[in-house]
Amino acid sequence: MQGKEAKARIKINKLLEEAGWRFFDDKDGKANILLEQNVKVTKSLMDELGDNFEKTKKGFTDYSLIGTDGRIVAVLEAKAEYLNPLIGKEQARAYAYGQNARFVMLSNGNQHYLWDTF
Repeated sequence: MQGKEAKARIKINKLLEEAGWRFFDDKDGKANILLEQNVKVTKSLMDELGDNFEKTKKGFTDYSLIGTDGRIVAVLEAKAEYLNPLIGKEQARAYAYGQNARFVMLSNGNQHYLWDTF
């Protein structure tokens, strides 16, 4: 992770915690954020996305948010503050499909996008 993305992640971490998400188990419940979760992207998904997605069979989500049922409900792709978070849209969409997550979030710490993949 580059230094500029690290700065964005500090902001994102704070926003997630303020929204009630947890990096660690505490009195309010179990941790419900996974960092750098490995995702397998299938060939059929890569073919579907075409040139809009980096050609890799595996990747890592920046953040995976876990619902009360223990399943991943959202994938959050972080970008450096100076980048438009929308550049990670296809990558995040592929990761969401790979983890059966319904929601995709994109953020650079200042701009945020959310959409429902279903």
